[in-house]
Amino acid sequence: MHEPRQQSTPATGTEPGPGAPQEPTTSPEPVEASPGSVLGIASGRDAGGAPVHRGWAQVGSHHRWMEPFVLAFLANGSAHGYGIVGELAGLGVTNGPVDVGQVYRTLRDLERAGQVRSAWSTGSGPARRDYELTPAGWEALDEWAAVMKERGRLVAEFDALYLQWVALPRPPAG
Repeated sequence: MHEPRQQSTPATGTEPGPGAPQEPTTSPEPVEASPGSVLGIASGRDAGGAPVHRGWAQVGSHHRWMEPFVLAFLANGSAHGYGIVGELAGLGVTNGPVDVGQVYRTLRDLERAGQVRSAWSTGSGPARRDYELTPAGWEALDEWAAVMKERGRLVAEFDALYLQWVALPRPPAG
């Protein structure tokens, strides 16, 4: 199913030390997107060239929410489609069963974009298609990480404001 790979932090190019993850060595302030970037996922790059994102701007069509999860699962090594479905189900990314067709459409879209490659594998049991990241897939994962980090920041900001507001007395109804 998965062939584990060495852990690193591709967005910053630093290797984690034994223990807690290291802080990025680059500034989180966005600058203009590099002219060579054609992925259009993150909104810019920091001074060190790492992808950054600011705001909650929609990234492509509504079904693209699955892409970062699929790319992240493939960062751990090659996997087949149903293995990815199982990982998504384990995360609880939907409030029902994972749409298997959507997973395979996402994999096909990523392969068409050159971010994933696949090959048929045989062994015990039926043949299956195994997927793995390409260099463009790693770049897309780095950009999605910047987008997700920014969205996490915004959710935390909302949560802090909400908790602040809930502590205030509410006006009487009606």
